[in-house]
Amino acid sequence: MLLTIFVLAAALGPSPQATPPASADAVKSSDLPKGNAGVSQASLDAGLAAFKKRHFTQAEVDFRKAMDADPASAGPYFYLGYTYYKLAEKKRPFHPDKQKAKDMFAKAYAIDPAFRPVWGEPKAAK
Repeated sequence: MLLTIFVLAAALGPSPQATPPASADAVKSSDLPKGNAGVSQASLDAGLAAFKKRHFTQAEVDFRKAMDADPASAGPYFYLGYTYYKLAEKKRPFHPDKQKAKDMFAKAYAIDPAFRPVWGEPKAAK
């Protein structure tokens, strides 16, 4: 699945209208209002739950909330990108909605090149 995303991003090529990705250094945690980490994590969890149920429209709302709460976190950008991809999956190959997905993936990996999504990871033994 992740391979499909990278192939899609490579096939679409660079985005001429894409804005430069925000760097993780651009927003410091001290600049964010207190409590945003909890809001971000709760929204991210809600988005992942909606995504797994294939409620992509609700997942988009939740991932946007997480992104607004913590713009220096790669997770919301990645998951929002994958949500855009799933919403546009059945559309033609170079549909503009797929370009939005590619832009979100680029922002996520610009913020954190080592980012790995949480789904598909084996559960840690307790």
